[in-house]
Amino acid sequence: MSVSFTHLALHVRDLEACVAFYTSYAQMQLTHNRVNQGKRVVWLAQAGREKEFIVVLIPGGPGREQAPADYSHLGFAVDSKEAVDTIADMARSDGILEWEPREEPYPVGYYCGIRDPDGNFVEFSFGQPLGPGAEGN
Repeated sequence: MSVSFTHLALHVRDLEACVAFYTSYAQMQLTHNRVNQGKRVVWLAQAGREKEFIVVLIPGGPGREQAPADYSHLGFAVDSKEAVDTIADMARSDGILEWEPREEPYPVGYYCGIRDPDGNFVEFSFGQPLGPGAEGN
């Protein structure tokens, strides 16, 4: 038996704000857009990964009030420390930076954390054993 993690569905309070956030910060693209029971549902994916992993955004959620010490998060890898810093600068300017850029021992690497419009923490990292900044790539 083969099992693959294909998507993450988030029930969000402001669909349009979340679509704008993930297209801007995570460079995701709208790959599917439909109406289900009178509500717009969207699928987002990174270019070239549309058949590997998507984020489904469903409107009408309650939002999330994540405590500062709660490190639950979505993780995105970037290709350099400078990219982490660029995202942190953008998030700082937008008032959504939660974790200043920092370096931690392998496998954590260099990362920052920001808050999406629904209240979820989102990490952008370089130097983890995953993604474009993976050690050894």
